[in-house]
Amino acid sequence: MLPHSIPFDPAHSAWDAIPAAPGVFALYAADARAEPYISRTPNLRRRLRRLLDPRPDQSKRLQLAGRVARVEYALTASDFESLLRLYLVTRHFFGERARKRLHLHQPPLVRMMVENPYPRVYVTNHVTKSALDDLYGPFPSRATAEKFLEDMLDLFKLRRCHEELHPDPAFPGCVYSEMKKCLAPCFQGCTDERYAEEAAAVRAFLRTRGASLADSLRHEREAASALLEFEKAAELHARLTRAEAVAAEAPEAMRPLAHLDAVIIQPATQAESVALFRLAQGILCGPAFYSVAGMRHPNEAAGSTSLFAQPVAAMEAVPLDAPAVTLASRDELEQRLDAALAHLNPAPGRPSQRVSSADLSDFLCLFARWFYRPLTKRTGEIVFADAENKIPSRAVLRCISRVWRAAQSSADGPAET
Repeated sequence: MLPHSIPFDPAHSAWDAIPAAPGVFALYAADARAEPYISRTPNLRRRLRRLLDPRPDQSKRLQLAGRVARVEYALTASDFESLLRLYLVTRHFFGERARKRLHLHQPPLVRMMVENPYPRVYVTNHVTKSALDDLYGPFPSRATAEKFLEDMLDLFKLRRCHEELHPDPAFPGCVYSEMKKCLAPCFQGCTDERYAEEAAAVRAFLRTRGASLADSLRHEREAASALLEFEKAAELHARLTRAEAVAAEAPEAMRPLAHLDAVIIQPATQAESVALFRLAQGILCGPAFYSVAGMRHPNEAAGSTSLFAQPVAAMEAVPLDAPAVTLASRDELEQRLDAALAHLNPAPGRPSQRVSSADLSDFLCLFARWFYRPLTKRTGEIVFADAENKIPSRAVLRCISRVWRAAQSSADGPAET
C-alpha cells in the first residue's frame, strides 16, 4: 500500500533519508500481530522525528522508538491525494473501522422514491445501490439539501407526506392540498396518470439541475408573447425566474449517483506532471499521471486562454546553449490524455456494483470533504462529465495547465524546513 519502506533502529536513525515533504506513513511494530499506526503529515521527517526520536523528558508511554521496527511511507502532492491514500491504507488494515477512525460521515442526498405508486422526494444520508439512478447529490450540508428540496417542491405539486397512501375520496386531505400545492392523490384529487406526469417532471428537474423546467417555461413564454397573451407571458416569466433561482441553489456536484462522473486534477509528486483521479458513479480511483512536457500554457496577461497558442513569456533571459523545447500538437496532447484516463476507466459494468454501499458512502464523503472546501483552500480542479456522460478533453487540458502552473508558483515560494 505504501511504496517506500525503511527499517527503523533507534540507535542509528537516518533521518536524512526521509524527505521533508507531505505524505502518508505507517509505523509497524516488531510483533506482526500488532496494528500499525497510520497517519498523514505535511512534513514526514519532522513528524517522524517527533514520534520516534526519544527524549529524556518524555514519558515512557509516549516513547515509540523502542516499539517500531519498520516505517513505510508514500509521498503526496496534495491534501486530496493524502486523504484518499490515508483512507485506502486505513481500510486495508482496519476494514469497517476505518470509517470511525477517520470520522467519515455520509453527506446528505436527495432521493426520489420512484418505486412507490405515488413517488415522493426526501433528504437522506443512506446510500442504496439499487437506487443510484434516483439518489442526487452530494450536498454540503443537510440544511442546504432541505432548503433546495423545499424550494423545488414549491415549483411543483408533488406530495410532501411520507405515509403510504390509500386513496379515499372521504379523506380530508392536508394543508398543502388546501393551498393548491399538492395534487392530493390521497383523496383522488387527480388521476394516477396526472400524478405520474408531475413525478416525471420533478425527476427531470433533478436530473438536469433545473434546465428541463427552465427550457419548458422559456418556450411557453415565447409562445404566449407571440400570441400577444402578455398577462400569461408575465406569469410564465415570474415562474421562470423562480425556477432559475431554485436551479442556482443546486450545487454543481448534485447529480444522480449513477452519473456522478468526473476527472479531478491535482498536483503530482512527479516532475513535469499532474495527477489525475477519476470519480466514476461516486467511486474514487487513481492517480494516473499526465506529463505536461511540450504543453503550451496560456498567457493570461495577454488575454489568451488557448493551450495551443501564445506560450507564457519568459521573465528571464534564455541562454544560447539552452536545449530546444519541442512543443506538442493538439492531437498529441489529447492522445496523451486518453492514455492517462484509460488507466482510470472502470471495467465494463457498473463500478458501484463492485463495492459495498458503505464503501460508496465513504468515497462520497471523501469527495464532498474536498469539493465543498472554500475555493481559496481547495487545491486542484474538477471537470464533470457532460450530458452524454463524456469527459470533455479540452476542459481537462485547460485545468491541467492551470493546476500545473499553480503548483509551480507555490513551489517557487519559500521552502518548508
